[in-house]
Amino acid sequence: MLIELGDTIISSEIFTKKFVCDLNRCKGACCVLGDAGAPLTTAEAKKIQQNLAEIEPYMSEEGKMIVREKGVSYLDYENEPVTTLVNGKECAFVHFDSNQTALCAIESAYRDGKIDNLKPISCSLYPIRVRKYEQFTAVQFHEWDICSAAVECGVKCETPVYQFLKAPLIRAFGEEYFRALENIAPEIDKIK
Repeated sequence: MLIELGDTIISSEIFTKKFVCDLNRCKGACCVLGDAGAPLTTAEAKKIQQNLAEIEPYMSEEGKMIVREKGVSYLDYENEPVTTLVNGKECAFVHFDSNQTALCAIESAYRDGKIDNLKPISCSLYPIRVRKYEQFTAVQFHEWDICSAAVECGVKCETPVYQFLKAPLIRAFGEEYFRALENIAPEIDKIK
């Protein structure tokens, strides 16, 4: 089912599916696997480039090298900017902790107070994918088998996708939009 809210068309799955990231189990696989880098806006790519000196200390050597060589982003098969990849695999901004969990260098720099929150909104919103069209913006749940642990955790915690992503949804669309989602949720529950 689709729901219209302002200029967005929302998949009801963001209300009905449960999801809570479980980094201990997935090890940040969404930052390492896939056929392209993380979707970026042109403005995000520019801000990352402008703050690269503060982000680089958190990056892997391979990530630093590829960004110096190819830049922070490239155009994917849909001609949209995405983060540069290391060897066609992990995002150039990935670094690994002692447990081999993929972490975001951009987010690490932010958490340490070095930069503003520049983590691409597409990363923060995952598993929600946002796609802008001429007439509307689609807000959809993206199901990926590597996130099965997050689905299990979400079911256990009884946390719908939209609740898990409260902060990024507010960052992307505003508090009023999120309040509207909270008002829609009980109506979706009645239909299930």
